Amino acid sequence: MLTWEEDVEAAALRAQGWSIAAIARHLGRDPKTIGVYLAGERVPGQRRSSAPDVFAPFVDYVAARLAEDHHVWATALYDEVVALGYPRSYPSFTRALRTRGLRPRCQACAGVKGRETVDITHPPGQETQWDWAELPGAPWGGVAYVLVGALSYSSQARAVLAEATDLAHLVEALDGVTRRLGGTTRRWRFDRMATVVDPATGRLQPSFAPVAKHYQVGVDPCPPRRANRKGVVEKAIHFLTQRWWRTARLEATTQAQASLDRFWSTTGDSRPRPGGRTVGELAESEPLRPLPPDPFPATVQVARVVAANCLVAFRGNSYSVPPGLVGQTVQVCHRLGSTELAIRSAAGLVLAQHRLGPAGAGRTLRQAGHAAALEQVVLAAFTTDRPCRRKANRPPGPEALAAARQLSLLGSGAGEVTVDLDRYAELAKEPPCPSPHRP
Repeated sequence: MLTWEEDVEAAALRAQGWSIAAIARHLGRDPKTIGVYLAGERVPGQRRSSAPDVFAPFVDYVAARLAEDHHVWATALYDEVVALGYPRSYPSFTRALRTRGLRPRCQACAGVKGRETVDITHPPGQETQWDWAELPGAPWGGVAYVLVGALSYSSQARAVLAEATDLAHLVEALDGVTRRLGGTTRRWRFDRMATVVDPATGRLQPSFAPVAKHYQVGVDPCPPRRANRKGVVEKAIHFLTQRWWRTARLEATTQAQASLDRFWSTTGDSRPRPGGRTVGELAESEPLRPLPPDPFPATVQVARVVAANCLVAFRGNSYSVPPGLVGQTVQVCHRLGSTELAIRSAAGLVLAQHRLGPAGAGRTLRQAGHAAALEQVVLAAFTTDRPCRRKANRPPGPEALAAARQLSLLGSGAGEVTVDLDRYAELAKEPPCPSPHRP
């Protein structure tokens, strides 16, 4: 490797007419080395590595991913290339990204600056922060609603997918997150969520007060226009969207929930925290209060369309209804904590009741009475009549011939000459007219 001083010296001597061999003897270098530097094939001060470039096979993949998504995190990309066989560490991966300049510049985000923040000390087991994440473009259609709960002290977070953000789905998601965390803190902090607090006044909603009493927690609404006050859950949502949602391969909500649980228990809990400990290690020492045996008894209600086989889909299982409802919209109702499920009509009439199956089990729960009634309906539609003859001779009938004659007349009026042979036959049968010149 030549230094910058040697490179300048070699260039000056070459310009004065020295040969490469003479310059090499003068600088004490190999003539081949002097030749490649004078040809501009090497950069002074940079030593060429003798080891093969292990990143080279992954350049095309990383460049394609960054072209698709300018903001995908390097940690998420590193997880993907490791799964593809990349053998080096994360710092080596990021150094290769910077050296090659693979990440394109996003013009839309250029110039955006961060806001001033301040760290707030949270005692262990004191506070859980909650917020909804609305993730557009879900693979199963529409928007994916994810309730994220994060412990303010350890930053451990868990999340639950929901079909809507109403009070019943909120309660179900709250219970699911707290049971995944293994308990609850003394207080819950919410953004000015309309199902929890009145956005205008910041007062607790009367409908949510029984929920807070059931879990024996206090509720703290965030001050208006102070999103940094719940920065722990905001950062958890940011981490969730960048490290999981952007790169996860999902097809159904049940599969997505299982993937989300694995993500938080592995990647989420392995995040380093100040002091050399991880999020999971801090959470193990955080005291949480026990949860009540059953969730708050809210009733989750979702709309479903009856399929052609008289089944209604609900959370990975299918439940039967009586025949005659195909294509109609019904309401599936489930009271949290119970093992029963009711299917109601739009007017509120109970159509069927079933025992709730495990979520995502793929079971078909059909009552015996519904199966027998559906069988009778299907059998009654069968017929023994001979089907239509596909090879019969059916020439045009009188109606078709009359319509064709009308088309012929219309065609003659458009300037076309039409010859009617039937008319010629009638004229031939008539007696000839006497000639006026004959006596």
